[in-house]
Amino acid sequence: MIYDITPVVTPALAVWPGDHPYTAELVVGLGPQTSINLMTLTLSPHTGAHADAPFHYEADGPYPAALALDPYIGRARLVTVTRTSGPLTVDDLPPGALDGAERLLIHSVASLSTRAGLWPPEFPYPGVALIEQAAAKGIVLIGLDSPSVDAQDSKTLDGHHALYRHGLRNLEYLCFEGVPDGDYELIALPLKLSPACASPVRAILRPLHT
Repeated sequence: MIYDITPVVTPALAVWPGDHPYTAELVVGLGPQTSINLMTLTLSPHTGAHADAPFHYEADGPYPAALALDPYIGRARLVTVTRTSGPLTVDDLPPGALDGAERLLIHSVASLSTRAGLWPPEFPYPGVALIEQAAAKGIVLIGLDSPSVDAQDSKTLDGHHALYRHGLRNLEYLCFEGVPDGDYELIALPLKLSPACASPVRAILRPLHT
């Protein structure tokens, strides 16, 4: 069984305010003189489910092409939180959520908006203390259904910088609706883009067979 946790990318999909929406232009169409369709796509690398590259917020941070793939594939724990906005702490997670986890996926109310391709009116995000505790537990990636690991109006991006400082990677704008909490295999590989500040991913979860 596969859970597809990627929202559908369409021109109507919400993007970060001010970012470039997805567009798809048919430049060659099937017809009497042509045997194929060809399209030109224009989109932000933060469109839909995506992996931030450190270059997004660090002047000398690597592009997606330089990122190791190990954090984006492997055992992941999905947990649900009830907080609807603001920084999450370890107390917002189920007891023991970090113990033995390799990747942490956080299901919040934001998945309702993500599934519909909308921008959530408010969303929770991991606080710096939670990121530090996750790093101390050996977690290598945090994945969210919200569009950012920081508040939308943040100018300092403390969460992003904390991830980079501790060597964690992040995924944003996933959709966990209909996926039970538990441990899974995550596969969400970024494209080999250089230069770029992020990369779209096709993210899936597969139940672990024990």
